Amino acid sequence: MVSKPTAERPRPMRFGHTILCLAVALLCMTRGFDTSSGQSPALPETQNGSNTLYQQGRYSKAISYAAKALKLGEEEFGPDHATTARLLNSLAFLYHHQGDFAEAEPLYQRSLAIREKALGPEHPHVVQSLDNLASLYDDQGNYAKAAPLYRRSLAIKEKAFGPEHPKVAVSLNRLAAVYQAQGNYAEAEPLYRRSLVIREMALGLGHPDVATSLNNLAILYYTQGNYTEAEPLYRRSLAIWEKALGPEHSDVAQSLNNYAALLRKTGRADEAAKMEARAQAIRAK
Repeated sequence: MVSKPTAERPRPMRFGHTILCLAVALLCMTRGFDTSSGQSPALPETQNGSNTLYQQGRYSKAISYAAKALKLGEEEFGPDHATTARLLNSLAFLYHHQGDFAEAEPLYQRSLAIREKALGPEHPHVVQSLDNLASLYDDQGNYAKAAPLYRRSLAIKEKAFGPEHPKVAVSLNRLAAVYQAQGNYAEAEPLYRRSLVIREMALGLGHPDVATSLNNLAILYYTQGNYTEAEPLYRRSLAIWEKALGPEHSDVAQSLNNYAALLRKTGRADEAAKMEARAQAIRAK
């Protein structure tokens, strides 16, 4: 007897996760370098070189340039300057992206400590460092270290932007995913629900980030065997992604696989197989 294929295990999706944050951070790194005031042009030129190499996919070379930029920054501004913290963060991001967590962690930690001292404990750049370090621990499955950093980031964002800002929804989603990974479903559910409501109100019912919140809440219910609650959320998230991103987007493929897993659990193997085949076709392109 030929065994039937099984759907992929549903996975939470996290808005603004490591790679996206990395690209944004690197593009922003040269802001604040003022060569007209007598500062050496070597530092922005080196950092720009690192950014360009990253965008080209030449990650090892990008790390080399970022390390050189850090050395130049320390020489020009000192080891405890906010600019040095930015350069530390940039280099840490590159190591993180490459999966070199051991190299990234102390750089993130030092960047955070400098920013807290130089800018204050609730500055937006401190939030960035908190999120980056939390993401590093999250990616390693070290949820006990990730959770308090995400909680602190959430509290700062709520105070700075208000409790219904989309940035707050991002932190809610991240923290909920950590609780879910720990099996703490009772803590995760209200955070996912609050993230969903914020995004619906702030971004509109058809926004892709709303689909992300729907998908993650559906996975939470699926994980607990609550398929009745999960299915309409999967359907709605899939419809939003198809309309907003197009029927052949990678997020659509993941959504199809998530929904297929539920269909198999509820005895609808034929429907599941069609969704899996469509997802596979999207990924094959």
